[in-house]
Amino acid sequence: MNIPKLKIGDLNINIPIIQGGMGIGVSKSRLASAVANEGGVGVISGVQIGYTEPDFFTDTLQANTRALKKEIRKARELSPKGILGVNLMVAMTNYKEYVTAAINEKIDIIISGAGLPIDLPKLVKESATKIIPIVSSSKAARIILKKWEKYNHLPDAIIVEGPKAGGHLGFKAKELVNDECKSLEEIVCDVINTVLPYEHEYSTRIPVIAAGGIMDGNDICRMLDLGAQGVQMGTKFVATNECDACEEFKEAYIDSRKEDICLIKSPVGLPGRAIMNNFITKTKQGKIPIKKCFDCLHTCNPVETPYCISQALIDSVQGKEGIIFSGSRAHEIKDIIAVKDLMDNLKEEISMYKTNNNPPN
Repeated sequence: MNIPKLKIGDLNINIPIIQGGMGIGVSKSRLASAVANEGGVGVISGVQIGYTEPDFFTDTLQANTRALKKEIRKARELSPKGILGVNLMVAMTNYKEYVTAAINEKIDIIISGAGLPIDLPKLVKESATKIIPIVSSSKAARIILKKWEKYNHLPDAIIVEGPKAGGHLGFKAKELVNDECKSLEEIVCDVINTVLPYEHEYSTRIPVIAAGGIMDGNDICRMLDLGAQGVQMGTKFVATNECDACEEFKEAYIDSRKEDICLIKSPVGLPGRAIMNNFITKTKQGKIPIKKCFDCLHTCNPVETPYCISQALIDSVQGKEGIIFSGSRAHEIKDIIAVKDLMDNLKEEISMYKTNNNPPN
């Protein structure tokens, strides 16, 4: 049975899967190109991507800009025909500079969350780059649609991230702890209804992409049945050979138990989901001294912040003690496999679901 395709503007994506952009350093050119080569959208995380550059500590902006360009070029070399994107957090201090760098490298898609990318259409004007905001509510989607309408540039798609996602979450900590959030399914349906009037008025298509807690072909098909046009998956791609993180980072996923997945307070100003470890325990015991402020986030005050989120993420991706972001179902992963095998498994599961739920007449 044919796998549904995802169409974003003039981009035809053979498999309706966007690989989540995971920073710092978890999804760079190696992972993104591998996913793109298998027919999905491969995404590079632009967050502090220059952490291995020699001048990262002395000129972070230049190091990050240079590294972002390098990784986009590497990914394009490894996947010349694939569809590639970058994930750029709105909360980043030099957000505009990184958007400009990605556009200059002719990236296919820019995905933006951790804030509302209100002015993104202005930044990509006259480029072919597609722009996709990440939202966690129909209210956020409505705000973006109204603002972007003034630029005569509606979203090329909208990613809806639910409460089971990994990393920074667009919900209040109290809502997450008390299980008061709407489910991903509810939010997806709300956002689909929110975009419908715009699709009708402008005779266009704004695909809604479901994200957060998507782990297999059954999950993908459930979202497609609701009316979503595709899904974004992050957690599952960490446990792949091609993931750019170190082996210790990947093994943390394999070794995790359900009770290890926890919520943390992030200096970004949003709650986050991660795997419990010694570093997180230390953050609960008191402030961890900050040796170097990278001035990376608008929302971070180094005098008040309990720890440096950049350093914590850089350390973890290099096998040191730090924060390991993960989705709520990371404990279900038991093996590290090749991206090709993962994508083949997902395609088979999608086909089986469709066969079982659409029997011949």
